Amino acid sequence: MNSLDGKIQTQISKGNYEVTEINGVDEVNKRVFYTMAFPRPMDRNLFVTDFSGKKTTQLTQGEAWNRVVFNDSLTRFYTYKSDINTPQVVTLNNIVVNKKKEISAAVVKTLNENPKLKGKIVEYGIGKAEFIRVPNSKGDTLNGWMLKPANFDASKKYPVLFCNYGGPGSQQVGNRFGAVSMWHQMLAQKGFIVVSVDNTGTGFRGEEFKKKTYLQLGKFEIEDQIDAAKYIGNMPFVDKSNIGHWGWSYGGFMSSLAITKGNEVFSAAVAVAPVTSWRFYDNIYTERYMRTPQENASGYDDNSPLNFTDKIKGKYLIVHGTADDNVHFQNATQMISALVKSNIDFESAYYPNKNHGISGQMDNTTLHLWSKMTNWILENMGNENTQKPNQPAKQIKGF
Repeated sequence: MNSLDGKIQTQISKGNYEVTEINGVDEVNKRVFYTMAFPRPMDRNLFVTDFSGKKTTQLTQGEAWNRVVFNDSLTRFYTYKSDINTPQVVTLNNIVVNKKKEISAAVVKTLNENPKLKGKIVEYGIGKAEFIRVPNSKGDTLNGWMLKPANFDASKKYPVLFCNYGGPGSQQVGNRFGAVSMWHQMLAQKGFIVVSVDNTGTGFRGEEFKKKTYLQLGKFEIEDQIDAAKYIGNMPFVDKSNIGHWGWSYGGFMSSLAITKGNEVFSAAVAVAPVTSWRFYDNIYTERYMRTPQENASGYDDNSPLNFTDKIKGKYLIVHGTADDNVHFQNATQMISALVKSNIDFESAYYPNKNHGISGQMDNTTLHLWSKMTNWILENMGNENTQKPNQPAKQIKGF
């Protein structure tokens, strides 16, 4: 906290944890409420510190994701609490100050415990994800989650699908319900292990970790994904010949790098609306991390999937909307030209007049897209322990 004249500077938060949000500043009682990624980068908890920076209190607890919303007077707040396997519970809380001026939070009322959703989780045999720690080749330990089939048998060999975004400051590995999508749950029911690993450059692990990718987007990110695939591939229940990667947008960029630069470990990739060269992306975003192509030509070209299509050994599906005004359709057409030039077999799916989200209920786009990807993954990554394409997922009672 700084005074307007710059003469007073007070550090409010302490420790090696990122502040993710300032929830409120109580000028009357001289307190700052804020959320930190604590006790782990994938968690969120609410704290309060006085203006002196000397008295700090944690107001929400546990390894969980606590999203809070305060009233205007900063005397009450809602907490929306969940974890990766537990649906959200909503509570109303009071800020309490005792005679010793010690501050705490007290639950006034539990407003919603999501009983119907919890019942459906059991009814449909939704699997439980677990957090994993993955070493990379540079001495860092990466955060990830792994979802196994609900009827997992350690004596079997399962194909693995990586899901990844991986862009600067992002986070896929969060301890909140919904971090593992229902589509990934369906793939697990069909016999896949699904894994997500937050690579170098992602957020909530400090400035140094996030900024390592400066001037070379894609380099350290894909090296981490390759390291993670090798690590996961050595697990006794993994079919290491069947490790795939899928992603959308920046994640599609990562999937395209996985099947090119990671050709020794990734056997299949699905890239949806991928950036294939940062020369084609908007300058406000790109030059923030890469500067200009004139200043940093090697940074743009050394990690562009366009320049490594000849390395592809596995199966590749590229998907794009022709009206994408974010990652322009040019990215897909240039990638296809490079694939053709390298004489690489591939599959593609283009959705006319669809933007970056490639969605639509009335014209069946959403169902078509996700069905296409599901069946492609089953056809190109399935083994004796997975269902065949076009079969409904098995409904498993209990887990």
